[in-house]
Amino acid sequence: MAEILQRDGTWTFDGDTLRLTPGRDKSVSLLRKTLGELAVPLGALAGISFEQGRKSGRLRLRLRDGSDPLLQATGGRLTDTDDPYQLSVDADRYGVAEYFVDEIRNALLLDEVPTDAVDTYLLTGPAVPLSVSAGDGTASFDGDRVRLEWNWKTEDAKAAAGARTLSLTDIAAVEWHPSVGLENGHLRFTVRNAPTKAPPKYDPNSVELWGFKKDPLMALVAAAVQARLPHPAAAAPQELTPPPSPRDRAAPEEDHDALLRRLRELGDLHRSGVLTDEEFTLAKQAVLKRL
Repeated sequence: MAEILQRDGTWTFDGDTLRLTPGRDKSVSLLRKTLGELAVPLGALAGISFEQGRKSGRLRLRLRDGSDPLLQATGGRLTDTDDPYQLSVDADRYGVAEYFVDEIRNALLLDEVPTDAVDTYLLTGPAVPLSVSAGDGTASFDGDRVRLEWNWKTEDAKAAAGARTLSLTDIAAVEWHPSVGLENGHLRFTVRNAPTKAPPKYDPNSVELWGFKKDPLMALVAAAVQARLPHPAAAAPQELTPPPSPRDRAAPEEDHDALLRRLRELGDLHRSGVLTDEEFTLAKQAVLKRL
């Protein structure tokens, strides 16, 4: 057995399964603490690496594409802090980390584990029932149904329809996007036979996210639903996803008018009590730096 214990968490490998347990240190993210321990079968791993730094290093796991519903639902948009497949390593434990990497790599070679994509989930996803309140609503999932309930910050046109209950059989896809720069994030459910192009602020099947502490927890709801949907590779084996165009990859243009609109929006959120004085000051300073 190989094991490495850090303030960031503990990783243990018994030859068949890698157990990732988040630490209790205050630096450990809310998402990782809420997700809890992960059991990663050896067959789900595509590789492991260790990066050394002057003061600390980082262990990184690479999973086979399609093996984890959390990575599928978030599409690589988790930050390093929230990524459960990374572990910060203190400089005095570099030797242990290198030994740990060798043990994993040897096991992958001995078991001849392939590194190609899979068409079935090899991890179970977050446990249910699960309920998260963030942004303009609360998303709950019991394994069969998603319920979306709105709060006083929800746009009137969206809240007027009342709470939404979506059966798992009615959901075609789920996606989570974090708030980035001037763009708000969202948790969105694509409902069969009811496509919508409405922004998340007005979409009754979406929760709009503004970049606050609990936003990443919505990724757990997305992952729990994703784990129970047909696997994308199994559902459409012949369908190839085209690479994103340069326009899709481009960051949104932060022109002067957009920054001014963002400042007005932040002011409205502050006056209505959504943002605290400290949150408003930090957000305003970040926008003013771009002017």
